[in-house]
Amino acid sequence: MNKPLLGSLVAATLLIGDASAVTMYDRFETMEKEMLRLKTELADMKAKEAAKPVAAEEADEEEDEEEKGATKADAAESEDEEEGDSLTERLDELEESLHDINRATAGNHLKMDVDFRTSYDHVNYEMADGSKHKNTALMSNRLWLNMNWAANENISFTGQLAYNKTYGARFIDPASTGFENFDWTGNENPNGTGALYVKSAYYFYRNDTFLGSDIPWTFSLGRRPSTNGHLINFRENDLAASPSGHTINVEFDGLSSKFGLEKLTGVPGMYVKFCAGQGASDAKAMFASTPYATETTDDTKDIHLAGLIFVPYNNGQFSVSTQFYGASNLIDTTGPGTGPFETVGDLYSGSIYMMTNGIGNEWSDFLDDTTFFISGAMSRSNPDEGKTMFGLTDMQNGYSYWAGLNMPSLFSEDGRFGLEFNHGSKYWRSITYAEDTMIGSKVAARGDAYEVYFTEPLVDDILSLQVRYTYIDYDYSGSNGFFGGAANGATGTGTPFKIEDTPSPFIVDKAQDLRVYLRYRY
Repeated sequence: MNKPLLGSLVAATLLIGDASAVTMYDRFETMEKEMLRLKTELADMKAKEAAKPVAAEEADEEEDEEEKGATKADAAESEDEEEGDSLTERLDELEESLHDINRATAGNHLKMDVDFRTSYDHVNYEMADGSKHKNTALMSNRLWLNMNWAANENISFTGQLAYNKTYGARFIDPASTGFENFDWTGNENPNGTGALYVKSAYYFYRNDTFLGSDIPWTFSLGRRPSTNGHLINFRENDLAASPSGHTINVEFDGLSSKFGLEKLTGVPGMYVKFCAGQGASDAKAMFASTPYATETTDDTKDIHLAGLIFVPYNNGQFSVSTQFYGASNLIDTTGPGTGPFETVGDLYSGSIYMMTNGIGNEWSDFLDDTTFFISGAMSRSNPDEGKTMFGLTDMQNGYSYWAGLNMPSLFSEDGRFGLEFNHGSKYWRSITYAEDTMIGSKVAARGDAYEVYFTEPLVDDILSLQVRYTYIDYDYSGSNGFFGGAANGATGTGTPFKIEDTPSPFIVDKAQDLRVYLRYRY
């Protein structure tokens, strides 16, 4: 096949798929330029095809007049036939490429795609008292409907609708469902309703200069794409959202603004990003006497979060990223079961990770395609006066570290194989409740977590298979709880109890999740 044509077809394939993290305006602008180029090439080739019979007749007459013999004429005719066949083949392929691009753009800047996953999970729990719980056939479907609209080169909209449901109805204990559809995790937990929810929806503005300076910047506002962030995205086989998945993995409403510092400093990939939002609103119900006014009690307040992401270096192979945030008015329950909530205090957190996309300098194809990362994080509780966080009335520090490898699978060119390990201390707390693991967030574990996964494309990049095993060995309880907890453990979900000292049928000692899924994306 002609090399320019091959490049055209490859470009068309990349454009139709969700192959990069650039804005939707960039994608459509590139697609339209490619379409125009292909149309021009197609017109030129058709003109050349139409002119060939005339040129051939003139060549035959000239050869007859010069009496150069039939041998040369036969050879020329054979070459013309071969070129004609090749040209016809190229015409057909170009027209097919144009059809694909036209179908993807639909004549405008609207882009929609489907991400549908069917999962089988085998979950096992060993409790602190030695009892066991399991589900050997947990089936679920997850659907993401992604939509993007670029009005011009500066402003666009992105949204995602989500459906996540177990097979059939579920037989559940009503007393245990209070947190299941909590706003931070509503689209990550397989539910029994089959409802379609908004997972993310936000405006996105960008510009190449900021207040006249050579600083590219962006601003976005709405329901944030704050799940499946950096590092956790490898095992999810997704492009990374902006937060580090070590400390933040929840759905969130708010704003962010990013400033590129590479041109200003000359340091590759340097940028800073500011984020802020509200995790809960203190407002009365619609049909109260004063609807949506602030509640008069002090039991709960608006939950606020503000953070900063600073990337000091990223040259494509080696990168360093830091993240810091503070969250105020965090909550926990005031009694057994599901509530009510009360405000217990604030939480501060910082993390740093280092990553290399390719180990060594062309040591081997395998190492060139291997990613290694290591991440460290710290959390610090700050209880309100008269309240407890994690069972204590004073500040407590928690620590966590996490390392992982993402490697070629060795079975195919595009398959991936991964290994990960993370550890958390007694008072470690992350806000990672939306992590996509049936047994709870592994990076939130106060103890050790091990994970191995294998992802294999079955039909190009459209249909894929994954097998994943997650094992968590808890040292302390409360890893997936909220932020409070009385010293005696009577109330609150965040108090850490040493597993061997608390033989309780309600505290998990070890948890396992074996997952197999099929996933369609187009």
